[in-house]
Order: sequence, then structure tokens, then C-alpha cells
Amino acid sequence: MTKALLVEDDPKLSRLIAQFLEQHGFNVAQAYRGDHAVEAFRRHEPAITILDLMLPGRDGLQVCRDLRAFSAAPILMLTAREDDLDQILGLESGADDYVIKPVEPRVLLARVRALLRRHSQAEEPPERLEFGPLAIDRRTRAVVLAGAEVDLTTMEFEMLWALASQAGQVLTRDDLLNAVRGIEFNGLDRSVDVCVSKLRRKLDDDPRDPARIKTVWGKGYLFSPKAHEGGDA
Repeated sequence: MTKALLVEDDPKLSRLIAQFLEQHGFNVAQAYRGDHAVEAFRRHEPAITILDLMLPGRDGLQVCRDLRAFSAAPILMLTAREDDLDQILGLESGADDYVIKPVEPRVLLARVRALLRRHSQAEEPPERLEFGPLAIDRRTRAVVLAGAEVDLTTMEFEMLWALASQAGQVLTRDDLLNAVRGIEFNGLDRSVDVCVSKLRRKLDDDPRDPARIKTVWGKGYLFSPKAHEGGDA
């Protein structure tokens, strides 16, 4: 059965949608709060997420961004709001489709199936990344720099993979904590900064003037592919 995660704060509606999808071959996990969504996703590992926009604890736009920090699984945003801006924000936050409630169950099912087909036909994300002398293999969890294996902890590897798989993009501390530990940044947790500092040392990145993993002040960190390839950062 295809796993789906439904994040909807109306228990009655959530139950009805879940029952309909289950009648058509889905195994549906349900969450009723936005701040429970990432944990539910990690526990259930769904093939698709159906995500309400207006949620207690954490709105659907932020949940969408949280999931996109570590997963490419399709997200269908479900909401009662018809504002074009909301639809644009939803899609720009990483949603793959946007359905306005109320929606006929068979139409929702068709949209879910269409998203899954498109996703299955898309190119699978790489399991190995290479940047000049640096190679990162997700399957074996091996990191090699200039022919020498780099010994990383689990958190260091996950942090490096999160940064390298989105090379050239700025990831916030919130993005990185969600990718590595499934929690949000509380403004005090320094584990991301400590981990990045250790990664820089292990990757021969000058801590006084880092070029491989750059600090973007006020925003987060950026993995520079050009620096690893010997070009300008």
C-alpha cells in the first residue's frame, strides 16, 4: 500500500479523507498540528503528504519548507483559502500542487495519483555527490577528500549531505536542524554552528576565512561547489 501523510486540523474532515484514500489503496497517517508534522513524516515515511495551509502550532507554508529541507516527496497543499497569493506562496514554499476545499474526494484522489506518477517518472535524486576532490556517498555514508576518507559522525554526515545536496543555496539553522534532527531552531541551540565548525576542520576549510562552507550572516550557511572544485567561491 502507498503511504500518505494527511496533516489536517479538522478531525472529522481528516477522518473522512483518510477513509476514502484507504479505500483506494493508501495507508494514511494523520497529524492534526503543524508542529507535529515533521515528526509524523519521519516516523511514517510517506510517499506523499497532503498538507492543510491553516494549522495550529506551525502553518502549512513553514511545514512545507521544513519538509523540503530534507525530502523531495510530493506535497499537495489543501486549503479553504482561494487567494491567488496563498497559492503562489504555497507553490514557492515547495508544494507540488494546490487544491481548494471543499474538493470532491475523487478529484482529490486523482490529483494525488497524478502527483505520484509525476514523481515516480522524475529523475531519482543522486546518492553520490562529487565536487572536485570531495566525494560524498549517501549509500555507504562515506566521505573522501583528495583520496583520503574523512571520518564523520552521523550528525556531521547528515549536515554535510544537507548542505551539499543543495549546493549554492543558503540553508538556515532551522533548515539544517530539521534536516538532521527533525526539530526547529529555538534561537539558542548552537549544535548547528558547532557541527559546521567541525566539518570545516575535517574538510580543510580555513575557519578564519571559510570558503567551502560559507557563513551568510543573518541567514545561515552555504556550501560552495566552486570552492571544492578549485574555482572562485
